[in-house]
Parts: sequence; C-alpha cells; structure tokens
Amino acid sequence: MLAKLHKTLNLTLTLKKDPKSPILSLSCYLIHSCSEDIYDPPFTPKLHKPQKPKTTQNSPDPNSKPNKLPLKSDLPFDFKYSYSETNPAVEPIGYREPKRFSPFGPGRLDRKWTGTAALAPKESDPNWVEERNRILGDPLSEEEVAELVERYRHSDCSRQINLGKGGVTHNMLDDIHNHWRRAEAVRIKCLGVPTLDMDNVCFHLEDKSGGKIIYRHINIILLYRGRNYDPKNRTVIPLMLWKPLAPIYPKLVKKVTDGLTFEERKEMRNRGLMSPPVMKLTRNGVYVNVVDRVREAFKTEEVVRLDCSHAGTNDCKKIGVKLRDLVPCVPILFKDEQIILWRGKDQELDSVMDPATSP
Repeated sequence: MLAKLHKTLNLTLTLKKDPKSPILSLSCYLIHSCSEDIYDPPFTPKLHKPQKPKTTQNSPDPNSKPNKLPLKSDLPFDFKYSYSETNPAVEPIGYREPKRFSPFGPGRLDRKWTGTAALAPKESDPNWVEERNRILGDPLSEEEVAELVERYRHSDCSRQINLGKGGVTHNMLDDIHNHWRRAEAVRIKCLGVPTLDMDNVCFHLEDKSGGKIIYRHINIILLYRGRNYDPKNRTVIPLMLWKPLAPIYPKLVKKVTDGLTFEERKEMRNRGLMSPPVMKLTRNGVYVNVVDRVREAFKTEEVVRLDCSHAGTNDCKKIGVKLRDLVPCVPILFKDEQIILWRGKDQELDSVMDPATSP
C-alpha cells in the first residue's frame, strides 16, 4: 500500500516538474477526444483577433459657427402658437400658466413672452417687404403654374402638410421651409374649424411664410416658394418646445343677451332646440360652405340650429365664435353639442343677403 502511494506521489511530482511529459500529453489528448461539444474540437488553435485602431473623436471646426443663444429672428411679426385661430382684438381675462414660462424654452429667444405671443422688436427691418418680393421673383406663367399644379395637387403627393384645428401654427412655418428645401411647392390639406374661413388661412400662409398661393380648391392649397428662394439663406424660425395653455377669455354666451329679455331668450332657445338642424357637422370635416348655409337659413328663420354632436365640445364653441363674426349672428345657447344662433333684433332680413342679389 505504501509502495503504491509512493509511485503516485512520484508521478505527480514528475508532472509538475515537466509539463511536457508524454503522460501529460496523453491525458490532454484523451480529454479533448472525449469531448462531445462540436464547437470545441480537440487542439483548436486560438485565433488572435486583430486589434481595431482607436478612433479619435473629430475635433470641432474652429471656423464653424455654433448656434448662439438666444436666437434672433428677423421676422417682423409677433410669434404666436396659432396665427389664424386667434383674434388680437379680444383680450384674455386670465392665464392658466405663468407668463415667465415661455414655450420657446428658457433663454432661447430674444423676445419677451406675454402669455399669448412673443413680441417682435419695435425696430423691424424696413427692407423686409422688398426682400420677400425679390425672393418671389417674376410671376409664374400659365404653363409653369399648370406644371406645378399637376405635380403637387394629387393626394399621393409626398410634399404635404395637414392643417388641423390649430390652424396656421408657428411650427408649421418651419415645416413649410423644410419642404421647400427639396420641392418648389408644398401641398396643404386643411381640415376642421379653420376651413370656416379659408380666406383667413390663405392670408396667414402667405403673410407668415413669404410664399405665394398658386392653387386653391375647396380645402386644398398649393404654396409656392418663389423663383429666387435659397434654402441656405432662409430666415431663422425658433421652434416652440411645447404647446402653451390657452388663456381664459370672456364667456361666449352672456347671461343677458343684448336686445332680448329673459323670457324672449328662453323662448328662442326652446324654439331653436325644437327646430331641425341646418347642418350636421362631423369631426375634422370641411366646413367651407357652413357660413353660406347659415346666411341662407337666416333669410327665412330667426333662429337656426347646428348639430355638432360628432365634432366635440371644444370644436363646437370654436365654430360658434367664428360664425358670430363671419355671418354675423348671436350665439344664445351651447347645449349637448348643439349650437343655437340668433339672427339679431336690429338686423333686417335683407342685411344677411348677398349684396349682388339684394335690390
């Protein structure tokens, strides 16, 4: 027994002293040959992967001009969230967020935020109108207009911007200029409340972007950039980082309607609720003919009703505000997404008729 133990110790010492002994090689061969792993074959040579050269970060170009804050824009108008859906003549009576929180971000714009707009500097560029006319260049010929219309008026046009209930928003101006980098014109599809007054939408698109409308059909607009437009020298348009909360305005329907007593107003409300609706408005629909339909109804009716059950409460009130100024008329009730409009006591029947058809 002691002899066997002595032989085992001698073998162990021999392996430690001489790792290249044939006994050790034989044991390694047996271990690898008995391995069942197909991805670890016996005596697999180790592959040395080539070391990748270390990539150094590109040092900033000293000649490049970084964006300096605050940003300065040469546009001569006040920056607002929506240009077509706000009435500057109506002052808000309160705000839902502090005025010190500008939607352009802290310290990113050199204009003061008043709660509804970022005021333009008093000293604007006097040559801004001349510069715009220079960019537009000579008027397009009929052949050029027809070519652009045929290229961009179709529904599968990739250069399209959807104009929704927000109307002509501030960030939309930047989207228009981004499309103008690669296309001569951009297709704008208008839906929702702004389509009640398409003339107002077209005015703000041309006035704020500097382009020219070359095509308009119902709610489709093609906005041309100009002959001499250079995307590298476009105007700076700081972006709004978030949508500001709408301020608080006076109530649309007064408790005491001018020219009506309490009993008369109650009677007209009930009459309007019982009358058939002039139109049924859908959500994000096209309302280009609503004003004419309401004017036509006022020729024979004193109170009319609009069914906005599918348009939503917010859009219902916005529609009532626009109709009040466009028809004109007096909203006397908003209930269950129904709009009741009164023609007005001092307004005669002929006052809402078209001037061309009136005697």
